Amino acid sequence: MKTALVNLGVILTGDWRNPFAPGDSILMADGRITSVGNASADALRNCDVVIDANGATAIPGLIDSHVHITFGDYTPRQKTVGFLESYVHGGTTTSISASEVHVPGRPKDPEGVKALAVAALKCFQDFRPGGMRVCAGSIILEPGLVEADFSEVAAKGVWLAKAGFGAVKSPYDYVPMVAWARKHGIITTVHTGGASIPGSSGIWADHLIAMQPDVSFHSNGGPVAIPNEDFPRMVHESKIALQVCTAGNLRTTLLLADLVRKADQFDRFLIATDTPTGSGIMPLGMMYTITHLASLTDMPVEWAIAAATGNNAKVYRLNSGFLRAGKDADVVVLDACEGGSQGNALDALRNGDIAAVGAVITDGVPRFVGRSRNTPAPMRKIRVAENRILQDYSGTAH
Repeated sequence: MKTALVNLGVILTGDWRNPFAPGDSILMADGRITSVGNASADALRNCDVVIDANGATAIPGLIDSHVHITFGDYTPRQKTVGFLESYVHGGTTTSISASEVHVPGRPKDPEGVKALAVAALKCFQDFRPGGMRVCAGSIILEPGLVEADFSEVAAKGVWLAKAGFGAVKSPYDYVPMVAWARKHGIITTVHTGGASIPGSSGIWADHLIAMQPDVSFHSNGGPVAIPNEDFPRMVHESKIALQVCTAGNLRTTLLLADLVRKADQFDRFLIATDTPTGSGIMPLGMMYTITHLASLTDMPVEWAIAAATGNNAKVYRLNSGFLRAGKDADVVVLDACEGGSQGNALDALRNGDIAAVGAVITDGVPRFVGRSRNTPAPMRKIRVAENRILQDYSGTAH
Protein backbone atom coordinates (compact mmCIF):
# COMPACT_ATOMS: atom_id res chain seq x y z
CA MET A 1 0.00 0.00 0.00
CA LYS A 2 1.23 3.49 -0.89
CA THR A 3 0.10 6.38 1.31
CA ALA A 4 0.85 10.10 1.14
CA LEU A 5 0.39 12.74 3.81
CA VAL A 6 0.47 16.22 2.25
CA ASN A 7 -0.05 19.88 3.10
CA LEU A 8 1.58 19.58 6.52
CA GLY A 9 2.34 22.74 8.45
CA VAL A 10 5.07 21.20 10.66
CA ILE A 11 6.92 17.89 10.57
CA LEU A 12 8.56 16.77 13.83
CA THR A 13 11.23 14.13 13.31
CA GLY A 14 11.32 12.51 16.77
CA ASP A 15 15.00 13.47 17.10
CA TRP A 16 15.42 16.10 19.83
CA ARG A 17 18.72 17.26 18.38
CA ASN A 18 17.20 17.94 14.95
CA PRO A 19 13.50 18.12 15.69
CA PHE A 20 12.08 19.76 12.55
CA ALA A 21 12.09 18.42 9.00
CA PRO A 22 11.71 20.75 6.01
CA GLY A 23 8.89 20.25 3.55
CA ASP A 24 5.20 19.47 3.80
CA SER A 25 4.79 15.84 2.76
CA ILE A 26 5.49 12.27 3.88
CA LEU A 27 5.37 9.35 1.45
CA MET A 28 4.97 5.74 2.60
CA ALA A 29 5.02 2.37 0.84
CA ASP A 30 4.91 -1.23 2.03
CA GLY A 31 4.94 -0.23 5.69
CA ARG A 32 7.97 2.08 5.52
CA ILE A 33 8.51 5.81 5.05
CA THR A 34 10.02 6.43 1.63
CA SER A 35 10.51 10.19 1.82
CA VAL A 36 9.99 13.19 4.09
CA GLY A 37 9.97 16.64 2.49
CA ASN A 38 8.18 17.54 -0.72
CA ALA A 39 6.19 15.22 -2.98
CA SER A 40 5.89 15.56 -6.75
CA ALA A 41 2.59 15.31 -8.59
CA ASP A 42 3.79 12.06 -10.19
CA ALA A 43 4.53 10.53 -6.78
CA LEU A 44 1.08 11.44 -5.50
CA ARG A 45 -0.61 9.94 -8.58
CA ASN A 46 1.00 6.61 -7.70
CA CYS A 47 -0.41 6.58 -4.16
CA ASP A 48 -3.41 4.55 -3.07
CA VAL A 49 -4.44 7.08 -0.42
CA VAL A 50 -3.60 10.78 -0.15
CA ILE A 51 -4.39 12.55 3.13
CA ASP A 52 -4.61 16.34 3.20
CA ALA A 53 -3.39 17.59 6.59
CA ASN A 54 -4.56 21.15 5.88
CA GLY A 55 -1.61 22.70 7.73
CA ALA A 56 -1.65 20.38 10.77
CA THR A 57 1.42 18.83 12.43
CA ALA A 58 2.94 15.38 11.86
CA ILE A 59 4.83 13.54 14.58
CA PRO A 60 6.07 9.95 14.83
CA GLY A 61 3.59 7.58 16.40
CA LEU A 62 3.93 7.65 20.18
CA ILE A 63 5.72 4.67 21.76
CA ASP A 64 4.39 3.74 25.19
CA SER A 65 7.24 1.76 26.73
CA HIS A 66 5.32 0.67 29.84
CA VAL A 67 2.03 -1.11 29.17
CA HIS A 68 0.79 -4.05 31.23
CA ILE A 69 -0.73 -6.17 28.49
CA THR A 70 -2.05 -9.68 29.04
CA PHE A 71 -3.54 -11.64 26.11
CA GLY A 72 -5.68 -10.03 23.46
CA ASP A 73 -6.98 -6.50 23.74
CA TYR A 74 -8.18 -7.02 27.30
CA THR A 75 -7.02 -6.00 30.77
CA PRO A 76 -8.22 -8.06 33.73
CA ARG A 77 -6.86 -5.36 36.06
CA GLN A 78 -9.60 -2.99 34.87
CA LYS A 79 -11.88 -5.62 33.29
CA THR A 80 -11.87 -3.71 30.01
CA VAL A 81 -11.91 -4.90 26.40
CA GLY A 82 -10.44 -2.76 23.60
CA PHE A 83 -8.10 -0.57 25.64
CA LEU A 84 -5.18 -0.92 23.21
CA GLU A 85 -7.31 0.14 20.25
CA SER A 86 -8.44 3.09 22.35
CA TYR A 87 -4.79 4.03 22.96
CA VAL A 88 -4.33 4.29 19.19
CA HIS A 89 -6.93 7.08 19.29
CA GLY A 90 -4.59 8.83 21.73
CA GLY A 91 -1.75 8.71 19.19
CA THR A 92 0.03 5.62 20.60
CA THR A 93 1.11 3.36 17.74
CA THR A 94 3.47 1.03 19.66
CA SER A 95 3.13 -0.49 23.11
CA ILE A 96 5.98 -2.27 24.87
CA SER A 97 5.18 -4.85 27.51
CA ALA A 98 6.11 -4.07 31.08
CA SER A 99 5.65 -7.84 31.64
CA GLU A 100 2.47 -9.85 31.60
CA VAL A 101 2.31 -9.67 35.38
CA HIS A 102 -1.46 -9.14 35.42
CA VAL A 103 -2.30 -12.45 33.75
CA PRO A 104 -4.66 -14.10 36.27
CA GLY A 105 -2.91 -16.89 38.15
CA ARG A 106 0.35 -16.18 36.37
CA PRO A 107 3.05 -18.83 36.86
CA LYS A 108 6.04 -17.99 39.05
CA ASP A 109 8.35 -20.98 38.54
CA PRO A 110 11.17 -20.82 35.95
CA GLU A 111 9.40 -22.98 33.35
CA GLY A 112 6.18 -21.04 33.80
CA VAL A 113 7.67 -17.55 33.41
CA LYS A 114 9.55 -18.70 30.31
CA ALA A 115 6.40 -20.18 28.79
CA LEU A 116 4.37 -17.05 29.61
CA ALA A 117 6.88 -14.77 27.89
CA VAL A 118 7.09 -16.94 24.77
CA ALA A 119 3.30 -17.29 24.55
CA ALA A 120 2.71 -13.54 24.87
CA LEU A 121 5.41 -12.80 22.29
CA LYS A 122 3.87 -15.15 19.76
CA CYS A 123 0.28 -14.11 20.41
CA PHE A 124 1.02 -10.51 19.41
CA GLN A 125 3.30 -11.16 16.45
CA ASP A 126 0.39 -11.01 14.00
CA PHE A 127 -2.22 -9.29 16.16
CA ARG A 128 -2.38 -5.50 15.87
CA PRO A 129 -5.33 -4.10 17.86
CA GLY A 130 -6.51 -0.96 16.12
CA GLY A 131 -3.33 -1.12 14.06
CA MET A 132 -1.05 -0.88 17.10
CA ARG A 133 2.25 -2.78 17.17
CA VAL A 134 2.51 -4.58 20.52
CA CYS A 135 5.96 -5.70 21.67
CA ALA A 136 4.93 -8.46 24.06
CA GLY A 137 6.62 -11.21 26.02
CA SER A 138 8.73 -9.83 28.87
CA ILE A 139 10.12 -12.60 31.05
CA ILE A 140 9.48 -11.90 34.73
CA LEU A 141 12.62 -12.55 36.77
CA GLU A 142 11.93 -15.14 39.46
CA PRO A 143 14.18 -17.15 41.79
CA GLY A 144 15.48 -20.32 40.17
CA LEU A 145 16.22 -18.86 36.75
CA VAL A 146 19.74 -19.66 35.53
CA GLU A 147 21.78 -18.35 32.61
CA ALA A 148 20.70 -21.21 30.34
CA ASP A 149 17.08 -20.07 30.69
CA PHE A 150 17.89 -16.68 29.21
CA SER A 151 19.78 -18.29 26.35
CA GLU A 152 16.74 -20.50 25.71
CA VAL A 153 14.11 -17.76 25.63
CA ALA A 154 16.34 -15.42 23.62
CA ALA A 155 16.65 -18.14 20.97
CA LYS A 156 12.84 -18.21 20.82
CA GLY A 157 12.65 -14.45 20.21
CA VAL A 158 12.10 -13.06 23.71
CA TRP A 159 13.98 -9.75 24.00
CA LEU A 160 12.51 -8.19 27.16
CA ALA A 161 12.97 -9.00 30.85
CA LYS A 162 11.40 -7.42 33.93
CA ALA A 163 12.70 -7.32 37.50
CA GLY A 164 10.64 -6.13 40.43
CA PHE A 165 7.73 -8.52 40.86
CA GLY A 166 9.68 -11.69 41.60
CA ALA A 167 9.70 -13.54 44.92
CA VAL A 168 13.30 -12.62 45.67
CA LYS A 169 14.48 -12.04 49.22
CA SER A 170 16.36 -8.88 48.27
CA PRO A 171 16.46 -6.70 45.14
CA TYR A 172 20.19 -7.47 45.01
CA ASP A 173 19.21 -11.04 44.07
CA TYR A 174 18.29 -9.65 40.65
CA VAL A 175 21.89 -8.64 39.90
CA PRO A 176 23.05 -11.94 38.34
CA MET A 177 19.77 -12.44 36.46
CA VAL A 178 19.95 -8.97 34.93
CA ALA A 179 23.53 -9.67 33.87
CA TRP A 180 22.56 -12.99 32.26
CA ALA A 181 19.68 -11.38 30.39
CA ARG A 182 21.86 -8.57 29.04
CA LYS A 183 24.56 -11.07 28.04
CA HIS A 184 22.03 -12.78 25.78
CA GLY A 185 20.81 -9.56 24.17
CA ILE A 186 17.66 -9.13 26.25
CA ILE A 187 16.66 -5.59 27.20
CA THR A 188 16.31 -5.47 30.98
CA THR A 189 13.80 -3.30 32.81
CA VAL A 190 13.42 -2.80 36.56
CA HIS A 191 10.63 -1.53 38.78
CA THR A 192 11.75 1.66 40.54
CA GLY A 193 10.33 3.16 43.72
CA GLY A 194 8.17 1.83 46.52
CA ALA A 195 6.37 -1.50 46.30
CA SER A 196 3.44 -1.34 43.89
CA ILE A 197 1.79 -4.65 44.80
CA PRO A 198 1.67 -6.61 48.07
CA GLY A 199 4.68 -8.87 48.48
CA SER A 200 7.03 -6.92 46.22
CA SER A 201 9.97 -4.83 47.45
CA GLY A 202 10.88 -1.20 47.02
CA ILE A 203 13.79 -0.69 44.63
CA TRP A 204 15.98 2.38 45.02
CA ALA A 205 19.17 3.84 43.53
CA ASP A 206 21.56 1.49 45.35
CA HIS A 207 19.76 -1.53 43.91
CA LEU A 208 19.58 -0.14 40.38
CA ILE A 209 23.22 0.92 40.28
CA ALA A 210 24.16 -2.60 41.38
CA MET A 211 21.96 -4.19 38.70
CA GLN A 212 22.77 -1.83 35.81
CA PRO A 213 19.63 -2.64 33.79
CA ASP A 214 18.84 -1.00 30.47
CA VAL A 215 15.78 0.86 31.77
CA SER A 216 14.63 2.13 35.15
CA PHE A 217 10.87 1.77 34.94
CA HIS A 218 8.79 4.71 36.22
CA SER A 219 11.83 6.43 37.72
CA ASN A 220 9.42 9.12 38.91
CA GLY A 221 7.52 6.57 41.00
CA GLY A 222 5.29 3.65 40.21
CA PRO A 223 3.37 5.21 41.85
CA VAL A 224 5.61 5.85 44.91
CA ALA A 225 8.86 7.71 44.15
CA ILE A 226 12.40 7.00 45.35
CA PRO A 227 13.93 9.49 47.82
CA ASN A 228 14.92 12.87 46.38
CA GLU A 229 18.62 12.24 46.93
CA ASP A 230 18.49 9.15 44.70
CA PHE A 231 17.65 11.10 41.54
CA PRO A 232 21.07 12.78 41.06
CA ARG A 233 22.71 9.42 41.68
CA MET A 234 20.62 7.78 38.96
CA VAL A 235 21.57 10.51 36.52
CA HIS A 236 25.28 10.84 37.34
CA GLU A 237 26.29 7.38 38.59
CA SER A 238 24.72 5.24 35.85
CA LYS A 239 23.89 5.10 32.16
CA ILE A 240 20.46 3.57 32.78
CA ALA A 241 17.59 4.93 30.68
CA LEU A 242 15.21 6.82 32.99
CA GLN A 243 11.55 6.35 32.21
CA VAL A 244 8.84 8.62 33.62
CA CYS A 245 5.21 7.51 33.63
CA THR A 246 1.89 9.31 33.69
CA ALA A 247 0.69 7.03 36.49
CA GLY A 248 3.60 8.12 38.67
CA ASN A 249 4.61 11.19 40.65
CA LEU A 250 4.31 14.46 38.70
CA ARG A 251 6.64 16.43 40.97
CA THR A 252 9.50 13.97 40.48
CA THR A 253 8.75 13.79 36.74
CA LEU A 254 9.56 17.49 36.52
CA LEU A 255 12.53 17.09 38.86
CA LEU A 256 14.08 14.32 36.77
CA ALA A 257 13.41 16.16 33.51
CA ASP A 258 15.40 19.11 34.81
CA LEU A 259 18.28 16.91 35.99
CA VAL A 260 18.74 15.04 32.72
CA ARG A 261 18.74 18.24 30.69
CA LYS A 262 21.30 19.92 32.93
CA ALA A 263 23.50 16.80 32.73
CA ASP A 264 23.16 16.64 28.91
CA GLN A 265 21.67 13.15 29.25
CA PHE A 266 18.36 13.70 27.46
CA ASP A 267 18.76 10.58 25.28
CA ARG A 268 18.13 8.58 28.46
CA PHE A 269 14.81 10.30 29.24
CA LEU A 270 11.76 8.23 28.21
CA ILE A 271 8.02 8.86 28.48
CA ALA A 272 5.51 6.06 29.13
CA THR A 273 2.24 5.56 31.04
CA ASP A 274 2.49 2.47 33.35
CA THR A 275 -1.07 1.48 32.55
CA PRO A 276 -3.43 -0.31 32.93
CA THR A 277 -2.75 -0.45 36.66
CA GLY A 278 -4.49 0.78 39.76
CA SER A 279 -4.34 4.20 38.10
CA GLY A 280 -6.66 2.92 35.40
CA ILE A 281 -6.68 3.05 31.63
CA MET A 282 -5.26 6.23 30.11
CA PRO A 283 -5.67 6.50 26.32
CA LEU A 284 -4.30 10.07 26.45
CA GLY A 285 -1.63 9.32 29.06
CA MET A 286 1.32 9.88 26.74
CA MET A 287 -0.18 13.17 25.59
CA TYR A 288 -0.77 14.35 29.15
CA THR A 289 2.84 13.78 30.20
CA ILE A 290 4.02 15.65 27.10
CA THR A 291 1.77 18.58 28.04
CA HIS A 292 3.01 18.54 31.66
CA LEU A 293 6.63 18.76 30.55
CA ALA A 294 5.97 21.35 27.84
CA SER A 295 3.78 23.63 29.99
CA LEU A 296 5.22 23.27 33.50
CA THR A 297 8.94 23.35 32.61
CA ASP A 298 11.06 25.13 30.04
CA MET A 299 11.50 21.91 28.07
CA PRO A 300 10.81 22.52 24.36
CA VAL A 301 7.67 20.69 23.33
CA GLU A 302 9.54 19.01 20.49
CA TRP A 303 11.94 17.51 23.04
CA ALA A 304 9.05 16.16 25.09
CA ILE A 305 7.64 14.54 21.95
CA ALA A 306 11.06 13.05 21.19
CA ALA A 307 11.11 11.50 24.68
CA ALA A 308 7.86 9.74 23.75
CA THR A 309 9.06 8.66 20.29
CA GLY A 310 12.69 8.64 19.15
CA ASN A 311 14.24 8.21 22.61
CA ASN A 312 12.10 5.14 23.26
CA ALA A 313 12.90 3.76 19.82
CA LYS A 314 16.65 4.05 20.37
CA VAL A 315 16.65 2.43 23.80
CA TYR A 316 14.38 -0.41 22.68
CA ARG A 317 16.07 -0.88 19.27
CA LEU A 318 12.90 -0.24 17.28
CA ASN A 319 12.70 0.86 13.66
CA SER A 320 9.97 3.36 14.50
CA GLY A 321 9.94 6.61 16.47
CA PHE A 322 11.41 8.84 13.75
CA LEU A 323 10.00 10.45 10.62
CA ARG A 324 12.71 9.66 8.12
CA ALA A 325 13.12 7.42 5.08
CA GLY A 326 13.46 3.73 5.92
CA LYS A 327 11.66 3.91 9.26
CA ASP A 328 8.36 2.19 9.99
CA ALA A 329 5.45 4.20 8.63
CA ASP A 330 3.84 5.08 11.97
CA VAL A 331 2.66 8.69 11.81
CA VAL A 332 0.26 10.78 13.87
CA VAL A 333 -1.32 14.05 12.75
CA LEU A 334 -1.96 16.56 15.54
CA ASP A 335 -3.69 19.90 15.67
CA ALA A 336 -4.98 22.35 18.24
CA CYS A 337 -8.40 21.40 19.53
CA GLU A 338 -11.45 23.10 18.13
CA GLY A 339 -12.58 25.85 20.49
CA GLY A 340 -9.19 26.18 22.16
CA SER A 341 -7.13 29.33 22.58
CA GLN A 342 -4.12 28.20 20.51
CA GLY A 343 -3.66 28.02 16.75
CA ASN A 344 -1.61 24.85 16.33
CA ALA A 345 -0.73 21.61 18.07
CA LEU A 346 2.65 22.66 19.47
CA ASP A 347 1.31 25.88 20.97
CA ALA A 348 -1.60 23.95 22.47
CA LEU A 349 0.77 21.50 24.17
CA ARG A 350 2.92 24.38 25.47
CA ASN A 351 -0.29 25.88 26.84
CA GLY A 352 -1.01 22.67 28.78
CA ASP A 353 -3.83 21.56 26.49
CA ILE A 354 -3.89 18.16 24.89
CA ALA A 355 -3.67 18.19 21.11
CA ALA A 356 -6.40 16.87 18.86
CA VAL A 357 -5.43 13.63 17.13
CA GLY A 358 -6.55 14.16 13.53
CA ALA A 359 -5.21 10.99 11.94
CA VAL A 360 -3.18 7.91 12.80
CA ILE A 361 -1.24 5.83 10.28
CA THR A 362 0.49 2.61 11.29
CA ASP A 363 2.44 0.31 9.00
CA GLY A 364 1.58 2.78 6.24
CA VAL A 365 -2.16 2.13 6.65
CA PRO A 366 -4.54 4.91 7.76
CA ARG A 367 -6.38 3.73 10.88
CA PHE A 368 -8.61 6.79 11.07
CA VAL A 369 -8.63 10.21 9.44
CA GLY A 370 -10.53 13.30 10.58
CA ARG A 371 -10.89 12.97 14.33
CA SER A 372 -10.12 10.72 17.25
CA ARG A 373 -12.85 9.34 19.47
CA ASN A 374 -10.76 10.38 22.50
CA THR A 375 -9.97 14.03 21.77
CA PRO A 376 -11.95 17.06 20.69
CA ALA A 377 -12.03 17.67 16.98
CA PRO A 378 -9.03 19.41 15.35
CA MET A 379 -9.28 23.04 14.29
CA ARG A 380 -8.34 22.12 10.74
CA LYS A 381 -10.24 19.75 8.50
CA ILE A 382 -7.95 16.76 8.00
CA ARG A 383 -9.36 14.59 5.24
CA VAL A 384 -8.76 11.86 2.70
CA ALA A 385 -8.24 13.79 -0.54
CA GLU A 386 -7.82 10.74 -2.78
CA ASN A 387 -8.65 7.11 -2.17
CA ARG A 388 -8.21 4.25 -4.60
CA ILE A 389 -9.07 1.64 -1.97
CA LEU A 390 -12.64 0.80 -1.06
CA GLN A 391 -12.38 1.62 2.62
CA ASP A 392 -13.71 4.41 4.82
CA TYR A 393 -10.95 5.91 6.95
CA SER A 394 -13.10 8.48 8.73
CA GLY A 395 -12.72 8.66 12.50
CA THR A 396 -15.41 7.40 14.86
CA ALA A 397 -17.29 10.23 16.51
CA HIS A 398 -17.99 10.46 20.24
